[in-house]
Amino acid sequence: MTDVVEPGKVRVRLDLSYDGKEFSGWARQRARRTVQEELESALRVVMRLGAEEAEQVELTVAGRTDAGVHARGQVAHVDLPKAVWAEHSEQLLRRLAGRLPADVRVWRVGAAPPHFNARFSAVWRRYSYRVSDHPAGVDPLLRGHVLWHNWPLDVDAMNEAARLLLGEHDFAAYCKKREGATTIRTLQELSWTRRGDGVLEATVKADAFCHNMVRSLVGAMLFVGDGHRSPDWPGQVLAAGVRDSAVHVVRPHGLTLEEVGYPADGELAARNLAARNRRSLPVAGAGSGAGAGCC
Repeated sequence: MTDVVEPGKVRVRLDLSYDGKEFSGWARQRARRTVQEELESALRVVMRLGAEEAEQVELTVAGRTDAGVHARGQVAHVDLPKAVWAEHSEQLLRRLAGRLPADVRVWRVGAAPPHFNARFSAVWRRYSYRVSDHPAGVDPLLRGHVLWHNWPLDVDAMNEAARLLLGEHDFAAYCKKREGATTIRTLQELSWTRRGDGVLEATVKADAFCHNMVRSLVGAMLFVGDGHRSPDWPGQVLAAGVRDSAVHVVRPHGLTLEEVGYPADGELAARNLAARNRRSLPVAGAGSGAGAGCC
C-alpha cells in the first residue's frame, strides 16, 4: 500500500454510507456479501472497464467495519487510470446511485490531494453507539440501529467510568488480539448522553481502533450503568491488560461509524508516516510496565 500514485493514474476519494445489516462487514470475503465487493463491482460496471483495468479497481478504506456495523461517514480511495477518470468523473456519482443497492450510497467523489490515503492519513475516527433501556424495548422503527438493554442505565455513572479510560493506553483488555498488531490507541473522547427520545448515545473518538474495541468498551460501560460494577471497574480492567470474561462485546447493530478526520493537505505525507510507525507506551521508570499508572 503506497501513498504515491502510479504514473498515469489519479487517486479518487469516495465519501459513503451504508446500512450494515445485510453485510458481512466491509472487507471482501469469498461467498459473502460485503460493502467493498458491492462498491468495486459497481465501479467496474458503470465505468465499463476492460478485464485488465477491472482487476486493478481495489478500494482502500478508513475503517474496516465488522459484520452488521453501519457507517454514515466512511471514506475510501481508489486509483483509476487518468483517461477513465476524465471520461467518467462528471457522471460517476449519478451512475453509482443507479447501480448500487439501496443500502449503500456514495455521496461525494473527487480527485484526492497528493499523499492522501483513506486509511493512513486519518487522524481520528468517530463512532456512535445507541442503546435503549426503555422497559418496553426499542422503537420498531429504530430496532436496526439501537440495542435494547433490559436494565435502567445511569448515564452519570457511565460517564464517570468513561473519563478514566481517556488518553493513550494499551487497550489489550478491550481488543481482540491480532498477531503482530499493536493495541496501543489514544482514546480522545468517550461520553454518553440521553437523547430526547430516551435513547442513550455514546460518542467514541480515537486516532484508531483495534478489533472489537468500541463494542467492548460499550459493554463495560453498560455493566457500570446498570449497577453490576462500580465506575472504577473499567479502568481496573484496562490496567490489568488482559481480557476479562465479564466484558461483553455488545451486538454490532447499535454501532455506526459517523465521521473520519484528516489533516490539512500539506500535512498528509507526515501523517501517513506517523500512522505506519508501530507505537509503544513510554516507560515511566524501573519496574513499570506498559500502561502502568495510566488509570
